[in-house]
Amino acid sequence: MYLCAMINHNGEILDIDAVPFRADFRPIQYGDALFETVKYNGTTFVNWEDHYFRAMASMRILRMEIPMDWSPEFIEEQMLETLKASHLEHGAARIRLTIYRDAEGKYTPDQNVTMGYIIQAEAWPDADFELNKNGLSIDVYKDHEVPKSMLSNLKTTNSLLYTLAGIFARENDLDDVLLINSDKHIVEGISSNVFMLTNGVLQTPPLESGALRGVMRKHIIRNAQSWGFEVVEKGFSPFDLQRADEVWMTNSMRGIQWVGSYRKKSYTNTVAKEIIAKLNESV
Repeated sequence: MYLCAMINHNGEILDIDAVPFRADFRPIQYGDALFETVKYNGTTFVNWEDHYFRAMASMRILRMEIPMDWSPEFIEEQMLETLKASHLEHGAARIRLTIYRDAEGKYTPDQNVTMGYIIQAEAWPDADFELNKNGLSIDVYKDHEVPKSMLSNLKTTNSLLYTLAGIFARENDLDDVLLINSDKHIVEGISSNVFMLTNGVLQTPPLESGALRGVMRKHIIRNAQSWGFEVVEKGFSPFDLQRADEVWMTNSMRGIQWVGSYRKKSYTNTVAKEIIAKLNESV
């Protein structure tokens, strides 16, 4: 994938090497930022309304003041300008929108606070959601736990847990790992929510477990009934995975990725094929 050299910093298109970040930049010093990863399919920012309202809700929870001119249309226009500057507006692309608190101070920011944003874009291989040909090989990551907190529901730049989980997966030749909370229940993957299909019922961890408030998770839950599937938000343990028929990892860029194996357990992907087709019809 081509990572563009141009980014949008507060409305100004800059070469990535020319971005004027200070040494006391809060996202670096304190992780004081949130982000959205948005798929562009060549004509549309997929599920943009859900992304926008999640970002605004996250800003309120993080006590960030929302600028009056940050309408959905304004941010969408800024994302499109970033794509055009990188000559990516006619194909599929991955957009990362980072929103940060711009203020001096230490842990406690000074009262003179403004909000800033950074938009990055890179080419993406598929305009539609494509199901992976080979099932993912996964295991459970137990070194650290996801806190059962509202902050865990937010997509922030505090990502050390996911970085360590990713290193663990790479070192163990795994495609992904499942994170757990203090109840030893499954919460999510490294960069995805998780769904388990057992006897025709879809199950995904509730937000109270510490799961990310994923946009694709929301989309599947919202549409499952009209697609002919029952879905419940309920915690489950690693042991429950042994009884499942299918396990999926879901996110905004790939839609659904089916899991082929968890330890000695193998899974099918019959329903995953049906759902990913419906996802493509619904966007």
